[in-house]
Amino acid sequence: MQNMEVDQMQRQYLDYIKSLFLEGFLDGQFLQLQQLQDENNPDFVVEVVSLFFEDSERLLNDLTFALDQKGIDFKKVDAHVHQLKGSSSSIGAQRVKNCCIAFRNFCEEQNIDECLSCLQQVKQEYCHVKNKLETLIRLEQQIVAAGGSIPTMEFSF
Repeated sequence: MQNMEVDQMQRQYLDYIKSLFLEGFLDGQFLQLQQLQDENNPDFVVEVVSLFFEDSERLLNDLTFALDQKGIDFKKVDAHVHQLKGSSSSIGAQRVKNCCIAFRNFCEEQNIDECLSCLQQVKQEYCHVKNKLETLIRLEQQIVAAGGSIPTMEFSF
């Protein structure tokens, strides 16, 4: 019989993750990631999310550098945006992915002002989703530390 504290943490966790879906931070891909995590691979989601953070930081730095050059290589910019889109797609970071879609269109048009604007937007959305995911992981760790199990989402979109 688990204690009330764990029950409360699990409810808080489910409410929080539900809000991330309702606000468009995450999509169904994140739930699929969670389903791949089991007792043989208990840190799977944390590892995938950490890789996403590393990739994103590197790509955002590369993008900032590429857009800061005198003669901008839009093919290179587009390649970085394409990678970021794939990376955000794979963990379900929906808002980042959507920014990347718009960003790629402006790369195609070679529209420097819109590309710079998209870069700021992507950075902002990335910071938001990074904070949200870090909070989610902290909640998971607190539940496990208290002897509970991570509740799974039971709703469809």
